[in-house]
Amino acid sequence: MPAPTLMNWSGGKDSALALYHALRDPRYHVTDLLTSVNAHYQRVSMHGVRVALLDQQAQRIGLPLTKLELPEMPDMDDYERLMAATLAPLQDRGIQHAVFGDIYLEDLRRYREQQLARVGMEAIFPLWQRPNADLLREYLDLGFRAVVVCVNEKYLDASFCGRELNANFLRDLPPGVDSCGENGEYHSFVFDAPYFSAPIAFELGEIVRRTYQRPAAASTVCPPAPAAEAPAEPAAPDPFAPGFWYCDLLPVAEAGTR
Repeated sequence: MPAPTLMNWSGGKDSALALYHALRDPRYHVTDLLTSVNAHYQRVSMHGVRVALLDQQAQRIGLPLTKLELPEMPDMDDYERLMAATLAPLQDRGIQHAVFGDIYLEDLRRYREQQLARVGMEAIFPLWQRPNADLLREYLDLGFRAVVVCVNEKYLDASFCGRELNANFLRDLPPGVDSCGENGEYHSFVFDAPYFSAPIAFELGEIVRRTYQRPAAASTVCPPAPAAEAPAEPAAPDPFAPGFWYCDLLPVAEAGTR
C-alpha cells in the first residue's frame, strides 16, 4: 500500500517538478502540502509570494495545505520547534515521509534527513543529482510555467525579476549562474502545471529591492518576505548586507487596487 506522504511545497519549479514525480511513484501517496510562510507579511518564505496565490496553487492541485508560520527572522531553535509542532498532527494521521525538491546540496539534504529522523520521518528527494539540463528540459516539455519572483543580486540583476522561466530566460543567464537556481540565484512561482486543474491568473506588481541584516550567528533559516506596500530602497547595492530583488505578484482580483 502506498505510504501517506507530505510534499514540502515552496510554490517554485523544483518543488513542482518533485511533486510531479512523487504523484507518479507507486510507493507514495501524497496527501498534504506544507509551506513555510512569513507570519507577519503573510508571504511565502524566501519567495515573497502572497499567501492568496499559494492558496490558489493548493486549490489547483487539490491537496490540503498546512502553513508553517514563522516569525520575521527565525533562528534554528525557533524553526525546529515550530516545525516539530506543525508536523505532529500530520504524523498522527500516519504521514512518515516528506518530499523535497533539492537537487544536489549535500549539506541541506543531510540537515533535512537528520531533522526528520529525530521525529521518526524519512525524507524523499525525487530530483536528487539529476543533471540540470535534464530537469529543465523535462520542466519545459511537461508544460510547467513559472514566473521568477526573487533574484539574489549577487548573481542576477533586477531585469531577471518578473520574467517567465522559459528557454529565453535560461539562455540569458550569466556564466557561472546555476541554471536551476540551486544556490539561491532565483526563486519562482509556478502558475501552471500538468496536475493543476486550471492556470492561475495574476498580474505583475512592483519590483523592489530588500536587504537583510546579517545574523549574529549563522543560524537564520531565511530572510523575511518583503512587505509589498513598503517603498523600494535605492538601487545602489549595499556592500555590507545581502540584497534581493522581488517582483510582487497580484491575484487578478487585487490587480490595480493599490
